[in-house]
Amino acid sequence: MTIFKVMVATDKPISLGSFLEKSGFSKQAINNAKNLGGWLLVNHKKRYTNYLVRSGDEVIFIPGKEPANLWLKPSNKPLNIIKETENYLVINKPASLLSIPSRYDDNAIVNRVLGYFARNKLTEVKPHIITRLDRDTSGLVLVGKNAIAHGRFSKISKADFVKKYHAIVHGNFSQNKLEGMIDLPIGRMNKSIKRTIDVKGKEAVTAYRVIDQIPDMSLVELRLYTGRTHQIRLHMQAIGHPLYGDQLYGIKDEFKRQALNCFYLAFPDPFAKNELVKVEVADAADMQKLWQERKFLSLT
Repeated sequence: MTIFKVMVATDKPISLGSFLEKSGFSKQAINNAKNLGGWLLVNHKKRYTNYLVRSGDEVIFIPGKEPANLWLKPSNKPLNIIKETENYLVINKPASLLSIPSRYDDNAIVNRVLGYFARNKLTEVKPHIITRLDRDTSGLVLVGKNAIAHGRFSKISKADFVKKYHAIVHGNFSQNKLEGMIDLPIGRMNKSIKRTIDVKGKEAVTAYRVIDQIPDMSLVELRLYTGRTHQIRLHMQAIGHPLYGDQLYGIKDEFKRQALNCFYLAFPDPFAKNELVKVEVADAADMQKLWQERKFLSLT
């Protein structure tokens, strides 16, 4: 079990509950500590949330056990863990896998993490998806191990999460458009899952840089500055370069899913004095194969 120690620094007395919330503990986590077997200690004495803390006090937070979600089933299928700490995991998600399960799916990332916890007898932890990817997008996903992690990561500005993707797209870019910013607002198309460029929609900004080009195909690096649903797929379609395999926004081709991989993730670690964590992985095998085969054909 993770034990959190926090030193109080405040101009005037503040309730323990308010201090904990300001320190990144969610109301749910505080309630779990109060009611589900945890402890709230000030200078090694048990206190309630209305107790006034002062500068120099040491607060020890021992989480309570999080209530289980009874319809979530653990899965023993593989889980590619790239980085693990006491409070979070970074996982390399394959394509065709949901991040969060539906009630009819017991093979999402959350289910596999539950299975991993069970196999390793990690009974005091529970998965919380911090960053997610579409089912058919591969790459890096950040998963909290407890409600404290979820609460602390939620207080980090989205601008401080750096997510970079590789995409294989149709067509070639002109020499004066090998990099740029796409700033096009996105809105929902009626009641469909499909999105559309809409001047009344939400702000959406994507940076792109062309890495390589072969006839009728380009390999592009992209960075998200906002996190709208289907943002990369829609933005690349909007500038005339839809992703290979994109059944919703693309054109018919031989690839079986959108050719999009989150290869780089960076974020300040809220448990290590906001030390910057950087994680990078190779693109998924199917994308590498598509690019290499087409590049070989272009040279023959």
